[in-house]
Amino acid sequence: MSRAGNRHVVVIGAGIEGAASAVELLRAGHRVTILEPGEPGGEQAASFGNAGWLSSHSVLPPSAPGLWKKVPGFLADPLGPLAVRWQHFPRALPWLLRYLAAGSSEAKLLRIAQALRPLLKDSPVLHGALAREAGVPHLIEHKGLMNAWYSRAGFEAEAMGWRIRRQVGIRWTEVEGEALRAMEPDLDPAYTFAVLTEEAGRCLSPGRYVAALVAHAQRQGAALRKVAATGLRLEGRALRGVALADGTLLDCDAAVICCGIRSAPLAAQAGDKVPLQTERGYHVMLRGANQGPRHSISLGGAKMVVNAMEDGLRAAGQVEIASVEAAPNWKRAEILRDHLLRSFPGLPNPFPADHVTTWLGHRPSTPDGMPCLGRASGCADVIHAFGHGHVGLVAGARTGRIVAELVSGEPPEIPIEAFSPARFR
Repeated sequence: MSRAGNRHVVVIGAGIEGAASAVELLRAGHRVTILEPGEPGGEQAASFGNAGWLSSHSVLPPSAPGLWKKVPGFLADPLGPLAVRWQHFPRALPWLLRYLAAGSSEAKLLRIAQALRPLLKDSPVLHGALAREAGVPHLIEHKGLMNAWYSRAGFEAEAMGWRIRRQVGIRWTEVEGEALRAMEPDLDPAYTFAVLTEEAGRCLSPGRYVAALVAHAQRQGAALRKVAATGLRLEGRALRGVALADGTLLDCDAAVICCGIRSAPLAAQAGDKVPLQTERGYHVMLRGANQGPRHSISLGGAKMVVNAMEDGLRAAGQVEIASVEAAPNWKRAEILRDHLLRSFPGLPNPFPADHVTTWLGHRPSTPDGMPCLGRASGCADVIHAFGHGHVGLVAGARTGRIVAELVSGEPPEIPIEAFSPARFR
């Protein structure tokens, strides 16, 4: 990457997209200030509660053909794997209609997969390199991810999605019966069929990883200011600075919007109205668990991901469409806990309550499951890098590289036209 220019770049947000962007911008020779009102890697960030999957095969949006038929069930069952709170439904309806339309045909899903594949490909390799630079190589593992079902029929019910994955170059190995038992001896024997995607990987502590990247950026010269950005100061199509919550203006040459669910108002100031919705996700952690998966594993029967991490066994999942301000429904986390204990019957049940922690976070999601990544329509010096939804962690390393390329005036290393916010006009 060229070291052309020495611009002052303000990175708004210190989640995985912001942390990786800061590191890559410094590598490109720019001066960086990171704005993050909370603690980098802290519980306020979506990155913190991630399932830890570096799932380079997650190229499909959450929507799918025929999903519209299930909307009444989403409204009727507040504890289902995808639920919509009644109070938020009128406000979320335009987003939901676009969400359903995005996955309404196999052809649309294939186009999204073709766009996402280059963004996600080689993710464990890229994250592994960043982790080594930041002094935390042990937090990234590259030994494949597993999807498991009660039977082959569960896999075949998702045949369209796996067919599309194969079309974009993703390969996997089928594992069943005794071979699955040998690979995952603690897993409930009711699961009899799985696929292992060897190219994928995992992170053993997303929060610590993000914090380590920000600390690495600071050692390389980045400034960290614990204050929120409240606006952009534009003169015509030129960026003059970023307005801060403390009432001051931070002068800069470029800005990167990557503050999760809070990104949309800033993007609108830069000329792009983006339909951003919080897909609220929950996780539960069993600290001190002495059994669990050998591979990070997605359980089709429970609609959740289970990952053995540094601090314990994490089960993550659930999509709840509700406002950012709505109170948590911790029964959803309890469902994850109960599924986890049933899926690994060797765990104590009930698990000691003082060793169980729960979390709720906000995936910043666009209707089509693709991020907004590229220059703002109203100002070329404002870069969008938000809205990654379910692929925030896995996409973070390459997103950071693309941000640095755009700020440096270089062509991005992969096609990013599909990620333009202009698609929502």
